Amino acid sequence: MCDDVEEAMVLGRGTRSLAGAVIVACMVFLGSSAPNGTPFARSLPVDAVRDVVPNRVMTWNLCNPCDKSDVDRAAEIATYAPQVIGLQEACVRDVERIRDHLERLYGLVYHVEYGTVLRNWGRCGGVPWSPGAYGQAVLSAAPMTDRVNVEYPDGGTEDRGYMAVTTLVGGRPVRVFNTHLAERRQEAVRADQTGVLAAAIARHDRAIVLGDFNAVPDALELSRIWALAEDTDPQCHPSPVGVCEPTTDWHSRFDYIFLRGITPLEHGVEPTPYSDHHLVHTDLDPA
Repeated sequence: MCDDVEEAMVLGRGTRSLAGAVIVACMVFLGSSAPNGTPFARSLPVDAVRDVVPNRVMTWNLCNPCDKSDVDRAAEIATYAPQVIGLQEACVRDVERIRDHLERLYGLVYHVEYGTVLRNWGRCGGVPWSPGAYGQAVLSAAPMTDRVNVEYPDGGTEDRGYMAVTTLVGGRPVRVFNTHLAERRQEAVRADQTGVLAAAIARHDRAIVLGDFNAVPDALELSRIWALAEDTDPQCHPSPVGVCEPTTDWHSRFDYIFLRGITPLEHGVEPTPYSDHHLVHTDLDPA
């Protein structure tokens, strides 16, 4: 039908009016099936929050490379609209698109800082001589300052690190850390990494530590983090006291929101079809 529009345009005024209607219909049809990155790709989730929720923070390992839609990832984030978001396994190009979708489709505006640890064509695309940047990212509704990006001396089978920024949560400055530790079965490597991270956390009275730690709560390598902070899930401790909700598709608790000098309120773990890690979020006491 759309191929006939140009021919119709050369006819009379009545036909031109019909052609105009056909053009609009074609735009709607094409838009509804358009690829990621168009306003028609996905409508607003029914339960999406149209404004950033103050004092809500989230961590999410995006799963990469998993060939998932950035417009769908943005919709998942928009459903909870946290003030601060820590992303792991994040390609800069994906984060740019997610951030654009959040603003354009949902009116959620975020600042962004990156904690790149490597450039990898296989994970992030690009051209062989200029592969995409890969690592962590922090999105915050408030401006961020004093960004640092640290690569661990030993990343294990892949470069790993942490990033940190200072932003406002509850109207007060807080240091936000975002990390991704070495893969499973690399306990000794993770122990060295948490030593580096814990030394940085200890310098701050108020800190939020987000990330994929690739370790269950009672893993020995997390002991240095537990000594400084508590997870926002009251059931998750080094010594099991209840059901610590898993955050991965393989039923392990790997993703945490650790708090130092801040009190948590509600905590949630949200399974998602767009990653093998669940979204983890919590609301914080603004006091």
